[in-house]
Amino acid sequence: MSKFSAVPLAILGVLHIKGQKFQDPRGYFMENYSRRDYSALGIDCEFVQDNQSMSKQRGTIRGLHFQTPPEPQAKLVRVLKGSIFDVAVDIRRGSPTYGRWCAITLTAELGNQLFVPRGFAHAFCTLEPDTEVVYKVDSYYAPAYDAGIIWNDPDIGIEWPIAPNEAVLSAKDTKLPRLTEFDSPFRY
Repeated sequence: MSKFSAVPLAILGVLHIKGQKFQDPRGYFMENYSRRDYSALGIDCEFVQDNQSMSKQRGTIRGLHFQTPPEPQAKLVRVLKGSIFDVAVDIRRGSPTYGRWCAITLTAELGNQLFVPRGFAHAFCTLEPDTEVVYKVDSYYAPAYDAGIIWNDPDIGIEWPIAPNEAVLSAKDTKLPRLTEFDSPFRY
């Protein structure tokens, strides 16, 4: 019996993963990843790199990021401390959900995760100060293929849990193009 369950979100391929947490007076134990169990859920990636970020301020937005072919990345995201509003945007040309987004709240307390397939832009907004996020990727970081879409693209219309003036952004993320300005190499 799998220790994990996967609930599809509004866009095919994006999955909310829940694991079992075993608690006792000392605290808790849980598995975060098992290739065998994830493969049974339909996630058959070979993850090759783990990344971690810490955001000091509530309202920090990281994204909408992705890598283009030939180095695209699928991501498996979870929170170590705090909580995030985690977003995936379909950027696969020809997809019936192209340009649409779905989101879920991930928390350290719940230990839940989000699987973001290749062909999606990914971003998150921290809901608490000092939030730590870790994510697995199935392709190594390749700066030449690093790309993104502006976080507040009105054509995508993400309903962020903060006001626009509360967003804490990197200089890089303020200069990303809109989806209409990006010729997506991803195909459905």
